[in-house]
Amino acid sequence: MEHSSETDRPRVVVAVNASVDGRIALRRNAPLMQEESGRIWHALWPASTRDVEAARTEDIARTYAPQAMLEGSGSLVAESAGSPDGLDARFEGATEDLYSDFLPVSVRERPGHGKWFTVVDSRGRIRWTMKHQGEYDVLVLVARATPPSYLAYLRAEGISYLVAGEERVDLAEALRRMRDRLAVTCVVSTAGGSLNGALLRAGLVDVIDLLVGPMAIGGADTPSVFDGPPLEAGAMPTRLRLVSAHVETDGLLRLRYDVERGL
Repeated sequence: MEHSSETDRPRVVVAVNASVDGRIALRRNAPLMQEESGRIWHALWPASTRDVEAARTEDIARTYAPQAMLEGSGSLVAESAGSPDGLDARFEGATEDLYSDFLPVSVRERPGHGKWFTVVDSRGRIRWTMKHQGEYDVLVLVARATPPSYLAYLRAEGISYLVAGEERVDLAEALRRMRDRLAVTCVVSTAGGSLNGALLRAGLVDVIDLLVGPMAIGGADTPSVFDGPPLEAGAMPTRLRLVSAHVETDGLLRLRYDVERGL
């Protein structure tokens, strides 16, 4: 798929693993970060999964050279989680100053820095225990409704953030700001269904690279690859063009699609 140089946002590649019925978890409110859910989920995947995942990562890196990974806060904390307790960071300036982008030079020029681990967290729910790992540094996407105490905490911890949107993060604006402020040209979303569904509805998905495991999970409320609001009456589903299909003898599939534009 061509991605015009005139596009004012990064390319978005959704790279996730799902069952044959499109489920990305065992049930609602059972995130895979929980030990039991994670153990069962990983046991379902056939032996070829690790090698195929590695090949997918290499293919995406070679083809698109992504500079950012994208996740939702729900992948890191429980859906019921609120703002962390005990955020006592002090900020000496005006509260309004907190709602400007925070991109410290110490992060952007950190030896080894090359990419961003980007998390959408308009509610300010994550207390960070790790600010960077390898070439990745944390970048938080927030909104003007994000509590100022949380923004002061991020500044005190030296964690970068971009402000985009009012009540919640405006994903299109956030992506544009990532391109304008950080020269990001490709983002890989490994997020859950809510964030990927929001990206899809906003017309922000360009490529879908899907691993399909030989299992069926079911459940009307079980998280899927693309969750979110249903199509409006008369609206057309997103059309895809199959780019490649790979089948392993143990039942694992890898399917890569480009999103068709202008249809």
